[in-house]
Amino acid sequence: MRIERTKNASKNITAGLFLKIYQMITPFLMRTAMIHYMGEQYLGLNSLFYSILHVLNLAELGVGSAMVFSMYKPIAEDDEKTICALMKLYRRYYRIIGIVICTVGILLTPAIPNLISGEIPAELDVYILYWMNLGATVLSYWLFAYRNCLLQAHQRNAVSSWISVVTTTVQYGIQLAVMILCKNYYIHVMTALATQAANNIITAIVTRKMYPQYRPQGELPKEMTKGINSRIRDLFTGKIGSVIINNSDSVIISAFMGLAALTIFQNYFFIMTSVIGIAEIMLQSIMAGVGNSYITETKEKNFQDLEKFSFLFLWLIGVCACCFLVLYQPFMELWMGKTRMVEDGVVLCFVLYFVVYCFNRLLNVCKDAAGLWRVDRFRPLVKALVNLVLNLWWVGKWGYYGILLSTVFSIAVVGMPWILHNLFTYCYEEKWLRDYLRQVVKMMGAIILACCAVYLICLPICGNLWLTLLLRAVVCLAVPNALFFALLHRSKQFRPSVALLDRVTKNKLKLEKRLFRND
Repeated sequence: MRIERTKNASKNITAGLFLKIYQMITPFLMRTAMIHYMGEQYLGLNSLFYSILHVLNLAELGVGSAMVFSMYKPIAEDDEKTICALMKLYRRYYRIIGIVICTVGILLTPAIPNLISGEIPAELDVYILYWMNLGATVLSYWLFAYRNCLLQAHQRNAVSSWISVVTTTVQYGIQLAVMILCKNYYIHVMTALATQAANNIITAIVTRKMYPQYRPQGELPKEMTKGINSRIRDLFTGKIGSVIINNSDSVIISAFMGLAALTIFQNYFFIMTSVIGIAEIMLQSIMAGVGNSYITETKEKNFQDLEKFSFLFLWLIGVCACCFLVLYQPFMELWMGKTRMVEDGVVLCFVLYFVVYCFNRLLNVCKDAAGLWRVDRFRPLVKALVNLVLNLWWVGKWGYYGILLSTVFSIAVVGMPWILHNLFTYCYEEKWLRDYLRQVVKMMGAIILACCAVYLICLPICGNLWLTLLLRAVVCLAVPNALFFALLHRSKQFRPSVALLDRVTKNKLKLEKRLFRND
């Protein structure tokens, strides 16, 4: 069982990394093309509608995670009848969710212009654009969205990754042609909507071929349904916090600073979230395996896994933080020009945001895998409310600084101590918390030291932007890794973590050789 979990995680990471790199490059090119051919206000509208619709998706929060969690046990026991009944319940919930989102979205229509500061392109009607995006969101719930849970619960995220590659390639090709030939933003939006529908339909076809034995039919025992509903309620209050934190920034910047300021912020945020997305793939790829491990393994074994995951993940975060610190500004100058850049101090805030956010995500994955939604249900909500209040308070005083620091404060001061308490109360032994915190503090200290060293070394490296990026990138790859090895190679987590990484890598290579022979 343990070997199978590692193999599935390896496959998911390989496919997910390919997709994420693809999703970094192509949207980057599309953002560049949109600013060049249509203007930064259109890009600001894209970001604003994306955030609004994610807030409307509050209706879904908890359903997907609860259903996937509920499938772990019947899949392990090959209980086909229960899985089919779960799918039927999932389908029913998603249909209701679509109706709720549609109703709330229509009621919110009059407020949309108030979320935009300044002017918008004269030829656009924000109401029509909003309704188009709203219709796509509703349709995505009604078009077989429930079938994706089979891939997640079976640790087959790689399949959905390859489907996304195909559909987004078609989408970007059509949108690029539209921007160059007719510059029609309505067609641009409609293309994205059609792509989402196509993705759902293809996923449904593929899952029916992969799992023909699973059909949405049958009924669950009342006690099991009550348990699922309880998890959904617990998840709702938890997930609502993450939605507020992840999407309130864009709405507040648009309302207080305007679409142009939002575009500049989102250009930086896009680069950072692309890298976060790569880390997220690794976390999501191990989530089902971690969830299974919580059921089948001892607390001591699960804590040892947490130590290894934290060690490897913080090492990766540290290298990325160094890269952001010294590569952000020359890259943005090369990409967008000096007129669309933020101050160096804002870049430091982005780096701090990145480190805190990523480590918090690791802890949240462990919490979700263990199903600790009830005991943790109020933490994300309190954290989000603190973030929202500070956002509204600080954005007028400090602009971008206030937006970023409010999120860092809410996560580091409110969220992290709370989730660590929950994890070490219900998943591990409380006596192990001190050792874990000692490991984290040591890793964070190494990250700070590496960032300072890289910054001082790279400070004199300037001039030609391409050469600056190249030389600084070499420093970012060499110095942090060398420093981390020197500081951490004698720690008790080093050898087990390297062994885990080696095992995942070997499984990936075996898979590639097998595929090559089949070709």
